[in-house]
Order: sequence, then structure tokens, then C-alpha cells
Amino acid sequence: MHLQVGTRLQLITHRRIKPVLHFSSLVGYVKDEYIILKIPMESGAPIGLAEGERLTIRVFSGIKVCSFACTVERVFGRPLFYVHVSFPTSVQGTSLRTAMRVKVDLPATLSGSGSHGKPLACTILNLSVSGALVVSPNRLPADEEQITLQFALQAPPDDQEVQIGARAAIRNVNVTKAADDTDLFTYGMQFTGLDPVHYTLLQNMTYEALLENRQKIV
Repeated sequence: MHLQVGTRLQLITHRRIKPVLHFSSLVGYVKDEYIILKIPMESGAPIGLAEGERLTIRVFSGIKVCSFACTVERVFGRPLFYVHVSFPTSVQGTSLRTAMRVKVDLPATLSGSGSHGKPLACTILNLSVSGALVVSPNRLPADEEQITLQFALQAPPDDQEVQIGARAAIRNVNVTKAADDTDLFTYGMQFTGLDPVHYTLLQNMTYEALLENRQKIV
């Protein structure tokens, strides 16, 4: 899986009928012996883990969501709060669809190079590494084939705001009515120029949504 120290992962316990999901991070490992993980916190306290307890670990490898079964080997409490779990004997991987979109509600602006002068305010409804669905009360001029979509995302690990300016082509336009009976213009856009760093940020956002709340996936 080529995981790096600090990689965020999902730790799943099986004490109840329904598995319980927690988030942890990789501290390190000794190949073929054990993996060291941070003990997840819940309401400001570490969750209880028992030696011999069965767990499932799920993690994003960069192109796949991987999961494997393991057992708790040793628990280290205060002040470090980490746990040794068994090294996996097999790993299952599921490839992510490149066009998987995440439901969002992000303020953004649209700007173009044709007759369109100042940027138009809009809202991004869903977003992926390949494109976006955008809604705006403003109509883009008909001669705008290439536009720039400007928006901001929070980058891990410290949620620093990153400004993204993605060149895009409009693939479809729909007109609907708002609550006040005014027109709303919905634009389906395909990115034609995306910075590699921004691509990775969008890819990570998709992964986070996949782990935390599958209802956000379009």
C-alpha cells in the first residue's frame, strides 16, 4: 500500500451488531510483525481497545481504498495513546472512479475571456477531479467556451485555505426557477486545466467523503 507515517485511516470495531467507525493515523510498522496506530479519540478521551480484539482498517493508498482485518496485540495508554495491531496477511482494494463527485455547497466565481467582463457569483453543487456542477442567477454570455472557476478548499492537516482557479469547458446548461420565480442557470463543467496539487486536494476530498459520509457521493 506504500503508506507514509501520519497517513489518516479508518479503524472499525466490531463489538456491536453494527460496526463502529473511528479515525486514526499511522505511527509506524515493523514489516510482517505489527502496525502502530494512534488510538482514536472520542469526546476527548481514547476509545477502549482490548488485546485480542478484532478490527478492520480502511485506508486510501492513493488510487484505491484498501481494507484489511487485524487484531489488537498491545495497548499503550497515557501519555502516548497508541496501539500495536497485527500485520495484515491479505489486503483488499477497491479502485475509485475518477469521476466520482462529492456534494458540496461552495461559494465560487466564474470568469471568462470573451464578452464577459467581471466575475459572476455562483455556487458549486458537486465537485470532482474532472469537473463540477455550478448554479448561478447569472447567465454566461453565449460566446464563452472556456471559463475559469475560482473557489477555495481547506487543505489538510491544518485546514489551511487554498485558492483554486480551474479552467473549464461548459458541457451543458439548464434553466430552473428559484423560490422567487427568478431564473437559475445550472452549468455542467469539465475541467481542462487543473494544477497537480489542486488535483490531489480534490482527490483527497473525494476520499474523505467516501469514508465519512457516503451520502455525499454523487
